[in-house]
Amino acid sequence: MDLRGLLLIVAGIFSICGAAFDWDFFINSRKARFFVAILGRNGTRIFYALLGGLITILGLLITMGIVRDAT
Repeated sequence: MDLRGLLLIVAGIFSICGAAFDWDFFINSRKARFFVAILGRNGTRIFYALLGGLITILGLLITMGIVRDAT
């Protein structure tokens, strides 16, 4: 198992949970304010849920050995 893949899975699930449960500290963070200004709060939640899904899938692919380091 690759530790980088597991960390990506955890980060992706955290992002999905932050969007799904509408955590204020997550959506009101300094870095998310840019997206809230452009997409609105619900649009930002959808964006972070999709981003979390992609990060989770990438983590799974790395953990299973389908995606490997180029070096």
